[in-house]
Amino acid sequence: MGLLTFSINVTLDGCVDHQEGIVDDETHAYFTRLLGESGAMLWGRTTYEMMESYWPAVASGAVDAPAALVEWATTLETKPKYVVSSTRDDFPWTNTRRLVGDLATAVERLKDDVPDGVLLGSGRLATELDRLGLIDEYRFLVHPVIAGHGPTLYERGLPDARRLDLVSAKPMSNGVVVMHYTRVGHP
Repeated sequence: MGLLTFSINVTLDGCVDHQEGIVDDETHAYFTRLLGESGAMLWGRTTYEMMESYWPAVASGAVDAPAALVEWATTLETKPKYVVSSTRDDFPWTNTRRLVGDLATAVERLKDDVPDGVLLGSGRLATELDRLGLIDEYRFLVHPVIAGHGPTLYERGLPDARRLDLVSAKPMSNGVVVMHYTRVGHP
């Protein structure tokens, strides 16, 4: 069984707006490595649609972009991508499929089917999956920014606090700190 890894950019005040934080070659290289080590990507519909509107064009060369962004886009293009949606059935982006049925059952099946693990990149979906106890590890890129607005990490709340074990904390040269945690008691 593969692990479900939640990874997202977050500011010091908890903002997960994709327009905040430091976007540079170093952060893109980190996410490209993380995705390369994973077997699949998992998003909610809103995040999927945001990603679909830009990254396929970068991967195909239709949009001029720096090498680090092209590398991320081409890695993403080849990976299986799964989407949780109750309002959309058609996902034309290469290697994209909709998860159907009960959320917990579908994600457990996905983890079973992808031994290299699944990378989760949607904040709202992460809240739902955390409520179900399905997230195995967390890799947050904590940016030295105070955004002063939302959306924020877990803004929809959890029924109780989650205690995590620190695996590593590594600063990048740009001031971002990569925080790697697992659930307490989880290997």
